[in-house]
Amino acid sequence: MCQSNAYLLDQAGGEKLLMEDVSLITPLDEGGVELIGLFGDRLTVQATIKEMDLLKHRIVMIESNE
Repeated sequence: MCQSNAYLLDQAGGEKLLMEDVSLITPLDEGGVELIGLFGDRLTVQATIKEMDLLKHRIVMIESNE
């Protein structure tokens, strides 16, 4: 499997797991991103992508104030 896990950085620099097995990330016109999982589950977050490490299957985002 080549899906990645999405994490949100908190103010202290810790990571919170948002979703496992993310297969699609779509930026939204109104800000934020939509994450779609392997089985069709969806999550919309007001965040921007900080880092994507595809070898480690990790997507790290930071909360945006939009």
